[in-house]
Amino acid sequence: MIAPSLEQGIAFHAAGALLSANCYAPQKYIRRWSWEIFWMIQAAWCWLLWPIIGAALTIPHLGRVLAEAPSDRMLYSFLMGIAYGVGGTAFNISIRYIGFALTYSIAVGLSSVLGTLVPPLVRGQFAAILSKPGADWVIGGVVAGAAGIAICGLAGHLKEKDLARSPGRRGEFSLLKGLLLSLLAGVLSAVYGFALEVASPVADLAEHYGAGIWKGNVSYLFTNTGAFVTALLYSLYLARKNHSLGELKTLPGGSGAAALRWNYLFALLTGTLWYGQFFFYNLGHVHLGAQYAFSSWAIHMILLVLFSNVLAVFLSEWKGCATRTRMIVATGLAILCTAVLMLTYGNWMGDATRAAARPLGVNFDGHLGHVRFPPA
Repeated sequence: MIAPSLEQGIAFHAAGALLSANCYAPQKYIRRWSWEIFWMIQAAWCWLLWPIIGAALTIPHLGRVLAEAPSDRMLYSFLMGIAYGVGGTAFNISIRYIGFALTYSIAVGLSSVLGTLVPPLVRGQFAAILSKPGADWVIGGVVAGAAGIAICGLAGHLKEKDLARSPGRRGEFSLLKGLLLSLLAGVLSAVYGFALEVASPVADLAEHYGAGIWKGNVSYLFTNTGAFVTALLYSLYLARKNHSLGELKTLPGGSGAAALRWNYLFALLTGTLWYGQFFFYNLGHVHLGAQYAFSSWAIHMILLVLFSNVLAVFLSEWKGCATRTRMIVATGLAILCTAVLMLTYGNWMGDATRAAARPLGVNFDGHLGHVRFPPA
Protein backbone atom coordinates (compact mmCIF):
# COMPACT_ATOMS: atom_id res chain seq x y z
CA MET A 1 0.00 0.00 0.00
CA ILE A 2 1.09 3.55 -0.60
CA ALA A 3 0.39 6.52 1.65
CA PRO A 4 -1.62 9.25 -0.06
CA SER A 5 0.21 12.37 -1.19
CA LEU A 6 -1.86 15.27 -2.49
CA GLU A 7 1.18 16.97 -4.03
CA GLN A 8 2.30 13.85 -5.89
CA GLY A 9 -1.25 13.05 -6.97
CA ILE A 10 -1.73 16.49 -8.52
CA ALA A 11 1.74 16.34 -10.09
CA PHE A 12 1.08 12.97 -11.75
CA HIS A 13 -2.32 14.15 -12.99
CA ALA A 14 -0.66 17.27 -14.38
CA ALA A 15 1.94 15.16 -16.19
CA GLY A 16 -0.76 12.99 -17.77
CA ALA A 17 -2.89 15.99 -18.70
CA LEU A 18 0.10 17.73 -20.28
CA LEU A 19 0.85 14.68 -22.43
CA SER A 20 -2.80 14.40 -23.43
CA ALA A 21 -3.02 18.09 -24.32
CA ASN A 22 -0.10 17.62 -26.72
CA CYS A 23 -0.93 14.21 -28.15
CA TYR A 24 -2.45 15.49 -31.38
CA ALA A 25 0.24 18.08 -32.09
CA PRO A 26 2.44 15.64 -34.12
CA GLN A 27 -0.49 15.11 -36.47
CA LYS A 28 0.21 18.54 -37.96
CA TYR A 29 3.50 17.26 -39.36
CA ILE A 30 2.09 14.26 -41.21
CA ARG A 31 2.73 14.71 -44.94
CA ARG A 32 0.83 13.01 -47.80
CA TRP A 33 -0.71 10.33 -45.59
CA SER A 34 -4.45 9.79 -45.60
CA TRP A 35 -6.12 10.32 -42.24
CA GLU A 36 -7.08 6.67 -41.94
CA ILE A 37 -3.48 5.50 -42.37
CA PHE A 38 -2.24 7.89 -39.68
CA TRP A 39 -5.09 6.88 -37.37
CA MET A 40 -4.38 3.19 -37.82
CA ILE A 41 -0.69 3.49 -36.97
CA GLN A 42 -1.03 5.79 -33.96
CA ALA A 43 -3.89 3.63 -32.60
CA ALA A 44 -1.68 0.55 -32.88
CA TRP A 45 0.79 2.19 -30.50
CA CYS A 46 -1.68 3.86 -28.14
CA TRP A 47 -4.26 1.10 -27.80
CA LEU A 48 -2.37 -2.10 -28.58
CA LEU A 49 1.44 -2.06 -28.36
CA TRP A 50 2.07 0.30 -25.43
CA PRO A 51 -0.56 -1.36 -23.18
CA ILE A 52 1.12 -4.71 -23.86
CA ILE A 53 4.57 -3.27 -23.18
CA GLY A 54 3.39 -1.41 -20.07
CA ALA A 55 1.70 -4.47 -18.60
CA ALA A 56 4.67 -6.73 -19.41
CA LEU A 57 7.05 -4.35 -17.63
CA THR A 58 4.94 -3.57 -14.54
CA ILE A 59 2.74 -6.61 -13.81
CA PRO A 60 4.63 -9.50 -12.17
CA HIS A 61 3.54 -12.98 -13.28
CA LEU A 62 1.37 -11.47 -16.02
CA GLY A 63 0.66 -14.83 -17.64
CA ARG A 64 -0.57 -16.26 -14.36
CA VAL A 65 -2.75 -13.22 -13.71
CA LEU A 66 -4.43 -13.54 -17.11
CA ALA A 67 -4.88 -17.29 -16.70
CA GLU A 68 -6.60 -16.92 -13.31
CA ALA A 69 -8.60 -13.76 -14.08
CA PRO A 70 -12.38 -14.10 -14.64
CA SER A 71 -12.88 -14.40 -18.40
CA ASP A 72 -16.27 -12.69 -18.39
CA ARG A 73 -14.80 -9.54 -16.82
CA MET A 74 -12.05 -9.40 -19.42
CA LEU A 75 -14.60 -9.86 -22.22
CA TYR A 76 -17.00 -7.19 -20.94
CA SER A 77 -14.12 -4.75 -20.50
CA PHE A 78 -13.00 -5.45 -24.06
CA LEU A 79 -16.50 -4.86 -25.46
CA MET A 80 -16.82 -1.56 -23.59
CA GLY A 81 -13.41 -0.60 -24.94
CA ILE A 82 -14.82 -1.04 -28.43
CA ALA A 83 -17.45 1.60 -27.62
CA TYR A 84 -14.74 3.90 -26.27
CA GLY A 85 -12.86 3.49 -29.55
CA VAL A 86 -15.84 5.01 -31.33
CA GLY A 87 -15.58 8.01 -29.00
CA GLY A 88 -11.83 8.40 -29.50
CA THR A 89 -12.25 8.32 -33.26
CA ALA A 90 -15.12 10.81 -33.08
CA PHE A 91 -12.92 13.10 -30.95
CA ASN A 92 -10.18 13.23 -33.56
CA ILE A 93 -12.60 13.80 -36.45
CA SER A 94 -14.29 16.56 -34.44
CA ILE A 95 -10.98 18.43 -34.31
CA ARG A 96 -11.06 18.58 -38.10
CA TYR A 97 -14.43 20.35 -38.03
CA ILE A 98 -14.29 22.68 -35.01
CA GLY A 99 -10.63 22.82 -33.97
CA PHE A 100 -8.62 21.78 -30.90
CA ALA A 101 -9.95 24.27 -28.37
CA LEU A 102 -13.66 23.74 -28.98
CA THR A 103 -13.39 19.95 -29.25
CA TYR A 104 -11.36 19.64 -26.05
CA SER A 105 -13.71 21.95 -24.17
CA ILE A 106 -16.97 20.26 -25.19
CA ALA A 107 -15.87 16.62 -25.13
CA VAL A 108 -13.69 16.92 -22.05
CA GLY A 109 -16.23 19.13 -20.26
CA LEU A 110 -19.01 16.59 -20.72
CA SER A 111 -16.66 13.77 -19.79
CA SER A 112 -15.55 15.64 -16.67
CA VAL A 113 -19.09 15.93 -15.32
CA LEU A 114 -20.20 12.41 -16.30
CA GLY A 115 -16.97 10.75 -15.20
CA THR A 116 -17.05 12.42 -11.78
CA LEU A 117 -20.72 12.34 -10.83
CA VAL A 118 -22.26 9.32 -12.58
CA PRO A 119 -20.20 6.49 -10.98
CA PRO A 120 -20.97 7.43 -7.33
CA LEU A 121 -24.61 8.02 -8.30
CA VAL A 122 -24.86 4.58 -9.91
CA ARG A 123 -23.23 2.94 -6.88
CA GLY A 124 -25.43 4.88 -4.42
CA GLN A 125 -22.39 6.55 -2.82
CA PHE A 126 -23.05 10.18 -3.68
CA ALA A 127 -24.73 11.08 -0.37
CA ALA A 128 -21.84 9.56 1.57
CA ILE A 129 -19.34 11.52 -0.52
CA LEU A 130 -21.16 14.78 0.19
CA SER A 131 -20.90 14.14 3.94
CA LYS A 132 -17.09 13.92 3.93
CA PRO A 133 -14.87 16.82 5.05
CA GLY A 134 -14.00 19.17 2.20
CA ALA A 135 -16.65 17.69 -0.08
CA ASP A 136 -18.29 21.08 -0.62
CA TRP A 137 -14.99 22.44 -1.99
CA VAL A 138 -14.55 19.39 -4.21
CA ILE A 139 -18.07 19.63 -5.65
CA GLY A 140 -17.61 23.39 -6.04
CA GLY A 141 -14.38 22.70 -7.90
CA VAL A 142 -16.17 20.32 -10.27
CA VAL A 143 -18.86 22.93 -10.96
CA ALA A 144 -16.28 25.70 -11.43
CA GLY A 145 -14.28 23.43 -13.72
CA ALA A 146 -17.35 22.71 -15.86
CA ALA A 147 -18.02 26.45 -16.06
CA GLY A 148 -14.42 27.21 -17.00
CA ILE A 149 -14.46 24.51 -19.65
CA ALA A 150 -17.70 25.92 -21.09
CA ILE A 151 -16.19 29.41 -21.23
CA CYS A 152 -13.09 28.07 -22.99
CA GLY A 153 -15.43 26.31 -25.40
CA LEU A 154 -17.20 29.59 -26.10
CA ALA A 155 -13.84 31.23 -26.73
CA GLY A 156 -12.94 28.40 -29.09
CA HIS A 157 -16.16 28.94 -31.03
CA LEU A 158 -15.53 32.68 -31.26
CA LYS A 159 -11.98 31.96 -32.38
CA GLU A 160 -13.18 29.82 -35.26
CA LYS A 161 -15.65 32.54 -36.25
CA ASP A 162 -12.90 35.16 -36.14
CA LEU A 163 -10.61 33.08 -38.32
CA ALA A 164 -13.42 32.20 -40.72
CA ARG A 165 -13.70 35.87 -41.64
CA SER A 166 -10.17 35.74 -43.05
CA PRO A 167 -9.91 34.51 -46.65
CA GLY A 168 -8.83 30.88 -46.84
CA ARG A 169 -8.99 30.29 -43.07
CA ARG A 170 -12.36 28.55 -42.72
CA GLY A 171 -11.19 25.17 -44.06
CA GLU A 172 -13.55 22.33 -43.07
CA PHE A 173 -15.19 24.18 -40.17
CA SER A 174 -18.66 22.78 -39.46
CA LEU A 175 -20.15 23.58 -36.06
CA LEU A 176 -23.00 21.06 -36.29
CA LYS A 177 -20.80 18.10 -37.28
CA GLY A 178 -18.15 19.02 -34.71
CA LEU A 179 -20.66 19.43 -31.88
CA LEU A 180 -22.31 16.07 -32.56
CA LEU A 181 -18.95 14.29 -32.74
CA SER A 182 -17.53 15.95 -29.62
CA LEU A 183 -20.71 15.19 -27.64
CA LEU A 184 -20.45 11.54 -28.71
CA ALA A 185 -16.79 11.50 -27.67
CA GLY A 186 -17.60 12.97 -24.27
CA VAL A 187 -20.32 10.42 -23.49
CA LEU A 188 -18.33 7.39 -24.63
CA SER A 189 -15.28 8.32 -22.55
CA ALA A 190 -17.44 7.47 -19.51
CA VAL A 191 -17.99 4.03 -21.06
CA TYR A 192 -14.22 3.58 -20.92
CA GLY A 193 -14.33 4.30 -17.22
CA PHE A 194 -16.95 1.64 -16.64
CA ALA A 195 -14.81 -0.75 -18.69
CA LEU A 196 -12.09 -0.32 -16.09
CA GLU A 197 -14.67 -0.77 -13.34
CA VAL A 198 -15.59 -4.14 -14.86
CA ALA A 199 -11.91 -5.13 -15.08
CA SER A 200 -11.22 -4.26 -11.43
CA PRO A 201 -11.10 -7.93 -10.27
CA VAL A 202 -8.28 -8.50 -12.76
CA ALA A 203 -6.44 -5.46 -11.38
CA ASP A 204 -6.95 -6.74 -7.83
CA LEU A 205 -5.51 -10.10 -8.86
CA ALA A 206 -2.50 -8.31 -10.34
CA GLU A 207 -2.05 -6.52 -7.01
CA HIS A 208 -2.14 -9.88 -5.26
CA TYR A 209 0.81 -10.97 -7.42
CA GLY A 210 2.81 -7.87 -6.50
CA ALA A 211 1.82 -5.23 -9.07
CA GLY A 212 1.23 -2.60 -6.36
CA ILE A 213 0.45 0.85 -7.74
CA TRP A 214 0.92 -0.46 -11.30
CA LYS A 215 -2.00 -2.88 -11.11
CA GLY A 216 -4.23 -0.68 -13.28
CA ASN A 217 -1.94 -1.30 -16.25
CA VAL A 218 -3.32 -4.81 -16.65
CA SER A 219 -6.81 -3.40 -17.32
CA TYR A 220 -5.55 -1.52 -20.37
CA LEU A 221 -4.89 -4.87 -22.05
CA PHE A 222 -8.65 -5.30 -22.51
CA THR A 223 -10.09 -1.79 -22.67
CA ASN A 224 -7.47 -0.36 -25.02
CA THR A 225 -7.44 -3.44 -27.22
CA GLY A 226 -11.18 -3.03 -27.72
CA ALA A 227 -10.59 0.58 -28.76
CA PHE A 228 -7.90 -0.56 -31.20
CA VAL A 229 -10.33 -2.97 -32.89
CA THR A 230 -12.73 -0.07 -33.54
CA ALA A 231 -9.95 2.14 -34.91
CA LEU A 232 -8.56 -0.66 -37.08
CA LEU A 233 -11.91 -1.61 -38.62
CA TYR A 234 -12.86 1.99 -39.38
CA SER A 235 -9.42 2.75 -40.80
CA LEU A 236 -9.49 -0.34 -43.02
CA TYR A 237 -12.98 0.60 -44.24
CA LEU A 238 -11.79 4.07 -45.23
CA ALA A 239 -8.57 2.73 -46.72
CA ARG A 240 -10.51 0.37 -48.95
CA LYS A 241 -12.96 3.10 -49.91
CA ASN A 242 -10.19 5.62 -50.66
CA HIS A 243 -7.68 3.09 -52.06
CA SER A 244 -5.10 4.37 -49.58
CA LEU A 245 -3.79 1.16 -48.02
CA GLY A 246 -0.70 1.29 -50.24
CA GLU A 247 0.41 4.41 -48.35
CA LEU A 248 1.71 2.09 -45.65
CA LYS A 249 4.61 1.33 -48.01
CA THR A 250 4.75 4.22 -50.48
CA LEU A 251 3.71 7.84 -50.18
CA PRO A 252 1.55 9.23 -52.98
CA GLY A 253 2.92 12.06 -55.09
CA GLY A 254 2.33 15.66 -54.09
CA SER A 255 3.92 19.01 -53.43
CA GLY A 256 6.28 19.59 -50.53
CA ALA A 257 8.88 17.39 -48.90
CA ALA A 258 7.68 14.20 -47.24
CA ALA A 259 9.24 10.99 -45.98
CA LEU A 260 7.47 7.79 -44.97
CA ARG A 261 9.76 7.23 -41.99
CA TRP A 262 8.85 10.64 -40.54
CA ASN A 263 5.15 9.89 -40.85
CA TYR A 264 5.65 6.66 -38.92
CA LEU A 265 7.70 8.51 -36.32
CA PHE A 266 5.06 11.21 -35.78
CA ALA A 267 2.31 8.57 -35.57
CA LEU A 268 4.40 6.73 -32.97
CA LEU A 269 4.84 9.97 -31.03
CA THR A 270 1.09 10.64 -31.11
CA GLY A 271 0.28 7.19 -29.78
CA THR A 272 3.00 7.42 -27.13
CA LEU A 273 1.75 10.77 -25.82
CA TRP A 274 -1.81 9.49 -25.73
CA TYR A 275 -0.84 6.33 -23.84
CA GLY A 276 1.23 8.47 -21.46
CA GLN A 277 -1.91 10.07 -20.09
CA PHE A 278 -3.24 6.64 -19.03
CA PHE A 279 0.08 5.79 -17.42
CA PHE A 280 0.26 8.96 -15.31
CA TYR A 281 -3.46 9.04 -14.56
CA ASN A 282 -3.06 5.72 -12.80
CA LEU A 283 -0.27 7.12 -10.62
CA GLY A 284 -2.17 10.33 -9.87
CA HIS A 285 -5.29 8.43 -8.90
CA VAL A 286 -3.40 6.13 -6.54
CA HIS A 287 -1.48 8.93 -4.83
CA LEU A 288 -4.59 11.03 -4.17
CA GLY A 289 -5.91 8.37 -1.81
CA ALA A 290 -9.25 6.65 -1.44
CA GLN A 291 -11.13 9.40 0.41
CA TYR A 292 -11.59 11.59 -2.67
CA ALA A 293 -10.61 9.20 -5.42
CA PHE A 294 -13.78 10.20 -7.26
CA SER A 295 -12.32 13.70 -7.81
CA SER A 296 -9.35 12.32 -9.80
CA TRP A 297 -11.27 12.44 -13.05
CA ALA A 298 -12.34 16.07 -12.56
CA ILE A 299 -8.80 17.14 -11.65
CA HIS A 300 -7.35 15.40 -14.68
CA MET A 301 -9.94 16.76 -17.12
CA ILE A 302 -9.71 20.33 -15.85
CA LEU A 303 -5.92 20.25 -16.08
CA LEU A 304 -6.22 18.82 -19.58
CA VAL A 305 -8.37 21.69 -20.83
CA LEU A 306 -6.21 24.19 -18.94
CA PHE A 307 -3.00 22.93 -20.53
CA SER A 308 -4.50 22.59 -24.01
CA ASN A 309 -5.66 26.22 -23.97
CA VAL A 310 -2.43 27.55 -22.41
CA LEU A 311 -0.49 25.66 -25.08
CA ALA A 312 -2.67 27.23 -27.75
CA VAL A 313 -1.75 30.66 -26.37
CA PHE A 314 1.99 29.91 -26.47
CA LEU A 315 1.70 28.53 -30.00
CA SER A 316 -0.07 31.74 -31.08
CA GLU A 317 -3.22 29.84 -32.04
CA TRP A 318 -5.26 32.81 -30.81
CA LYS A 319 -3.38 35.20 -33.07
CA GLY A 320 -5.77 37.09 -35.31
CA CYS A 321 -8.69 36.72 -32.90
CA ALA A 322 -10.70 39.66 -31.61
CA THR A 323 -9.86 41.19 -28.25
CA ARG A 324 -13.17 39.91 -26.87
CA THR A 325 -12.23 36.34 -27.77
CA ARG A 326 -8.85 36.58 -26.05
CA MET A 327 -10.45 38.09 -22.93
CA ILE A 328 -12.99 35.26 -22.78
CA VAL A 329 -10.34 32.55 -23.03
CA ALA A 330 -8.29 34.34 -20.34
CA THR A 331 -11.36 34.33 -18.09
CA GLY A 332 -11.92 30.64 -18.75
CA LEU A 333 -8.31 29.81 -17.90
CA ALA A 334 -8.52 31.82 -14.66
CA ILE A 335 -11.66 29.92 -13.64
CA LEU A 336 -9.99 26.59 -14.45
CA CYS A 337 -7.04 27.52 -12.25
CA THR A 338 -9.48 28.40 -9.47
CA ALA A 339 -11.25 25.05 -9.93
CA VAL A 340 -7.98 23.15 -9.52
CA LEU A 341 -7.25 25.10 -6.34
CA MET A 342 -10.72 24.34 -4.98
CA LEU A 343 -10.34 20.63 -5.71
CA THR A 344 -6.89 20.63 -4.15
CA TYR A 345 -8.10 22.43 -1.02
CA GLY A 346 -11.09 20.09 -0.67
CA ASN A 347 -8.84 17.04 -0.87
CA TRP A 348 -6.39 18.65 1.57
CA MET A 349 -9.20 19.25 4.09
CA GLY A 350 -10.15 15.58 3.89
CA ASP A 351 -6.53 14.52 4.38
CA ALA A 352 -6.05 16.93 7.29
CA THR A 353 -9.23 15.74 9.01
CA ARG A 354 -8.24 12.10 8.69
CA ALA A 355 -4.72 12.84 9.93
CA ALA A 356 -6.09 14.60 13.04
CA ALA A 357 -8.48 11.72 13.78
CA ARG A 358 -5.95 8.94 13.13
CA PRO A 359 -4.26 7.46 16.25
CA LEU A 360 -0.46 7.50 16.40
CA GLY A 361 1.16 4.37 15.01
CA VAL A 362 -1.76 3.54 12.68
CA ASN A 363 -0.90 3.78 9.02
CA PHE A 364 -3.46 5.09 6.57
CA ASP A 365 -4.60 2.44 4.10
CA GLY A 366 -4.32 3.97 0.62
CA HIS A 367 -5.85 0.98 -1.18
CA LEU A 368 -8.02 2.11 -4.09
CA GLY A 369 -9.47 -1.10 -5.46
CA HIS A 370 -9.00 -0.10 -9.09
CA VAL A 371 -8.26 2.73 -11.45
CA ARG A 372 -11.03 4.67 -13.12
CA PHE A 373 -11.53 6.89 -16.08
CA PRO A 374 -8.40 7.64 -18.06
CA PRO A 375 -9.13 10.47 -20.59
CA ALA A 376 -10.65 10.22 -24.24
